[in-house]
Amino acid sequence: MNRTVPANTVSVFRRALVAGALLCAWPVCCLADGYDFYSNWPTHVTASDGTDFGLAVLYQYDVNQFSHDNGKFDDAGTNRRRYFGLYLRKPGVYDAIAQYDFQAKQWADAFVRFRSSGVIGKDVGNFRFGYSKTPVGFEGVTSSSATTFIETALPTQAVWEGRRAGFDWALVRPHFIINIGDYFWRKDFDGNNPGSTWAGRAAWMPLNAPGKVLHLGVSASREKLDWADDGTVPPSARLRARPEDGLSPVRLVDSGNLPYSKSVNRQGFESLWIEGPWSLQGEYLKAQVDRYHGKPDYDASGFYVFTTWTLTGESRAYSDGNVADRRYNGRDLQAVRPTHAWGAVELAVRYSELDLNDGSITGGKEHDWTAGANWYLGEHLKLQTNYVWAFSDRGNLKVDPHIFEVRAQVYF
Repeated sequence: MNRTVPANTVSVFRRALVAGALLCAWPVCCLADGYDFYSNWPTHVTASDGTDFGLAVLYQYDVNQFSHDNGKFDDAGTNRRRYFGLYLRKPGVYDAIAQYDFQAKQWADAFVRFRSSGVIGKDVGNFRFGYSKTPVGFEGVTSSSATTFIETALPTQAVWEGRRAGFDWALVRPHFIINIGDYFWRKDFDGNNPGSTWAGRAAWMPLNAPGKVLHLGVSASREKLDWADDGTVPPSARLRARPEDGLSPVRLVDSGNLPYSKSVNRQGFESLWIEGPWSLQGEYLKAQVDRYHGKPDYDASGFYVFTTWTLTGESRAYSDGNVADRRYNGRDLQAVRPTHAWGAVELAVRYSELDLNDGSITGGKEHDWTAGANWYLGEHLKLQTNYVWAFSDRGNLKVDPHIFEVRAQVYF
């Protein structure tokens, strides 16, 4: 197994950074009023009535190095995400997006959402149709471009359902939010995961002001699983997690396939506190798999907690019941100009734990510590580095890898 990043990987990483630098220079070459290097790139067009049309792009390049892993992991460097899409929005009335991840070869967000206040003149909530993230998993529903750590925590990976297609409604108020979704499309947009899901989320925000937030929330969903199209493969659930890296196929904890699974019930309890440059976020997640044909039911649970400190003084952004992209503020994504010319620098520490053992199923236990640093360079560039100490126990398998991770990100 490699213990250093291969020379060709380093070369690819350097080329990616050069490409990013050229991409950054592009707005300077396309000089237009109102555009500048650190903030407003010419990737969209805004009409006189406020209607905005443009590109929705997220590119991430990751490098992962492993040690103390008993030779079970390979160092790697490659693209993590390559989202490309288009969006159209009119503030206060509607927004729509269609975005595809060419790295994973699967759909990202693809939906249209209407703001009732702008459509009928009365605010009775926002109505969304299409393909979007299911709400159980506070960290999971955070935008992939806005996550504090390079990878989501152990319980988020195992319990969060991902994206599904259907309809949802959200009532957003300054001090509470209610979100209900019926994901009735039998499969996701990629033809996987046959079944349907009901989900709901509610949060109370007694404090909700820029730089001063207290968020307390609960969520729950019920996923009904279905047979494969040919009727020969029974529905099966599976809960597992990588050791908070994104490039290795190895999972140290894994329930394995659970055939004859009838449904998966998920619950989440979430909290967030922001006070100036400091923040504290935590979540408890639980999943119960109901099975039939004489198979025992299965339970799994886990939690994480992390704290952040922004050295340059900025606060984490918060909008509509979730941690927001630092580029934007508010439901209609009004741009926020950076406080410092060279952006914001953030430090973070996270502890996460996951238990996939239940009865005769030895899925394993794992807990991880992660230390991270993020550099938000203007609105569109982000550099991240994490160091993960993972500790796992799955029967006779005990592997405690250390993981060094670096990410370069371009997004607009």
